[in-house]
Order: sequence, then C-alpha cells, then structure tokens
Amino acid sequence: MEEYYKNGQIKQVVKDGIRTHYFENGKIKAIGPFDGKMQGDWKFYRKSGELWQVGYLENDMKNGEWIRFYQDGQVEKEAQFDKGKEKRQ
Repeated sequence: MEEYYKNGQIKQVVKDGIRTHYFENGKIKAIGPFDGKMQGDWKFYRKSGELWQVGYLENDMKNGEWIRFYQDGQVEKEAQFDKGKEKRQ
C-alpha cells in the first residue's frame, strides 16, 4: 500500500508489515510495525531528520515507555503510558 502527496512525493508505504511515513521533503517521519493498526516499537523523526520520539504502540495508542529527544539527541522526557494516557509519577 502506498500513498502520495499532491506533489508526487511518497507520503506513506506499508511493506512486509512495516509502515513508513514520510515528510513532504522525503525524510522519514515515522516507522514501525503495522497490521491494520500501529503495533510494536515505533520511531518518530523531525522534519530535519533527527530522532524525536521512540516508544511502543498498541492498537494505535502509546503504551509502556516513551522517550522524547531534543534535536541534539539528549533525552528531553521519559514517560510511561497506558492505553494512550500518560501515567503520572
């Protein structure tokens, strides 16, 4: 399955159970397992290409540990989620 932006640039593709979303500039926006819903370990990136967030998705919802990074790669925030809702610590 493929989807494209109006300018012809690839927007997303699902191949071998992996879904990859792209920004209009062609850089990867997000990548992870997909079986009709986002499942498993996913990585999300900034338009400039740096890693932004990593974490586990279950039925399209954040679940378990999520880590968000500053542009320089340092950890900005670590959080635990349960069915899409952040657990307060």
